[in-house]
Order: sequence, then structure tokens, then C-alpha cells
Amino acid sequence: MNKDLKIDKTNWKSVKFGDVVFEPKESMKDAVAENVQHVVGLEHIDAGDIHLRKSASIAESTTFTKKFSKGDVLFGRRRAYLKKAAQAEFDGICSGDITVFRAKANLLPELLPFVVNNDKFFDYAIKHSAGGLSPRVKFVDLANYEFLLPPKDQQAKLAELLWAMDEVIEKEKVVLESLKVSYQLEIEHSVPRNTSEKWVLGNVIKTRKGVTYKSDDYSNEINGIPLLNLKSIERGGGFNREGIKYYEGPYKEEHFAKNDDLIIACTDITREGRVVGYPLHPSIYQDKRMLFTMDLVAIEISETSLSRDYLYYVLKANWVHWILFAYSPGTTVLHLDLNGMKKIKFPKYSIVIQNNIVLKLRKFEESISNIESKIQAAQSVQKSLINQVF
Repeated sequence: MNKDLKIDKTNWKSVKFGDVVFEPKESMKDAVAENVQHVVGLEHIDAGDIHLRKSASIAESTTFTKKFSKGDVLFGRRRAYLKKAAQAEFDGICSGDITVFRAKANLLPELLPFVVNNDKFFDYAIKHSAGGLSPRVKFVDLANYEFLLPPKDQQAKLAELLWAMDEVIEKEKVVLESLKVSYQLEIEHSVPRNTSEKWVLGNVIKTRKGVTYKSDDYSNEINGIPLLNLKSIERGGGFNREGIKYYEGPYKEEHFAKNDDLIIACTDITREGRVVGYPLHPSIYQDKRMLFTMDLVAIEISETSLSRDYLYYVLKANWVHWILFAYSPGTTVLHLDLNGMKKIKFPKYSIVIQNNIVLKLRKFEESISNIESKIQAAQSVQKSLINQVF
């Protein structure tokens, strides 16, 4: 895709953010009486996403009083480096750590999300944030941010272009989510709970726990050894690309992940248990020297007729996960009971059937990966265009 957009800015005017945007500062005393349906905290705004997709209900109780309206942009003023700014598609109330932006008459509201969601604006917000562990930026400081603004007729054309690109991305995301649902349904169909022949997990595997490594010995990618950890496993299983750490301290050869291992999470810090018991995709550590922490456990298969890759999908089945979750006590941190895990019974198939299941599910993964790559490419172009425009 071509990321270069030739724009004639000769008749654009330099404006300050406060000239075209204001902070409404509207409040709501009784959210229940006013029938508020949406309560938004910083956790509901996804970094880098111009859409506000999540909210809590008033039933969950809140002390928030700051009001926002449909079309406003909600900006995360606390820790601006997280780059949270999304346009609301509904009315509601929000946290005090969120600043509400509303367009003035000389700026099209449709263009406001793109004015805010660009690198220069976020860099400015970060630079003007004050505070130690939790820096915040005020609207009065953001109001002095300067940028070039086109005339109203050109604003409309630019908004149409940018939203058209966003629509392409959103449609691909719908396809992606549909594909992920089909993928999970195929896993459930391929690994049913009720079958005539079953393996008992403890009879066909051995386990090997990871090791504790000092954070003082953590390094960078150039000097360190890849260190798999809890964040390396995606919610629901798989691989989180941003979750690998690097280590340059002492280690033992037997602590490296082996090609035939199946590595799973044995702890979890999510209350819903969205990670515990789920497996890391084996392709990540094939023919690579990777260590893994005590939050992970390596499964070694002792039964020659059991495929490691088939077991990977068994552990991704929802019914298996809920059993593992039940064997994971804890309040703030869940810990998987490995003895309990070994009691699980799962479908015993011939190696031919196992391989067919693996091939079918890998095709789903390939399709998912292709769609994700398309979305990432489109988002890269979108970001480039936004940065060029503003």
C-alpha cells in the first residue's frame, strides 16, 4: 500500500488545539436518576483505537460524575504515553482521569479523533504531563498544541477519506472475529468431552516446572537469551509477541525449552483465569534456545501414540480449560494444581485422526494470521496518513 499522500496545505491555517476544541466539563449528580447506561474508565479505552468499544454499567456502582456525549473524544490524560483516545458512540459518564474533547464550530467533529490520534499530539501530551508514577496532563496545556487546519470543505473530504480507510479496517476485524469463533467451534467439535475411548492426562505426560530468574539479570534482545514468561502466552492460548523478555544471568542447559515440549501457564493474574492452563504455541520455541520462568510448566509426552500438537488443541478446548480453572485456587494470583490437571480425561484417537485434526486447525490459524497481517498493514497506512495530515 502507498503510504504517501500528496496534500496541498497552502490555504491551511495554523491553529491552537484550544481554538478548535473545548473541554465541556459537564457533570451528572445522580447517574441512576438520569438513567445512565455507560460508565467509562481508562481500562475501557484501548490504546491506539479511535473507537470506544467498551463500558461498564451503572449497576456496577461508580463515583464518576464527568459527563460525555456521543461524538466526544475521550482522552486518557493519566499516563498519556499509553495513547488512549477514542470517540464515543454513546452518552455516558467517565473517570476523572479522562478528559472530554468536543469540537468547536470551526472543526468537523468527524475529524477530531484523527487530530488527537497522531504521534505529534501524543508526544506533546507526554511532554507536558506532570507527576511521578502516574503523570497527568491538563487540557489547559493541551490547548496550546499547534497544528495546521484545512478549510471546512477540505475537512469534509479528509474526514471522508480517513473514515473510509477505518471502515476497511473494521470490516476486516469483523471477518477476523468470525474466523476466530469458527476456529474455536472447530476445536470443540474435534475434541469433544464425551468419547468412548479416553486418555488420562497423568498417564501420558510428565511435567517440568520453569525456574525463577532475577529481574536484575534481565537484558535486551541483543545481549540476552529469550525468556518465556506468563505474558508470552496469549489469552486463550497461543503467543503474545510483546511478551518475551531477555536474560543474561546464570542458567542450566536442562532449563531450556525442548522441541517436543508443550509449555503451558501454571499461574494467572486475571480473575477470570484467561491464561492459566492454556498452552504456548510450540512453533515459538522450535530449534531455539529459550528459557522459561516458574509461571510456566513444560509438558513432556511419554505416550508415543499421542501427538504433542494434538494435545495443544486439547488444552485450548473450553471444557478442558474450565476444568483447569477449577484446579487453580487463589485470590489475586491463581496457581494451577498439576496433580489435579493430571486427572483430566480427553479423547483417545489414532495418530492419523490426531494429525487430521491438527492439519484442519492449522489451516484456520493460517487464515487468521493472514487477516491479522492485512489489518496491521492497513492500520500502518492509516497511521501514516493521519501523521501526514496533522
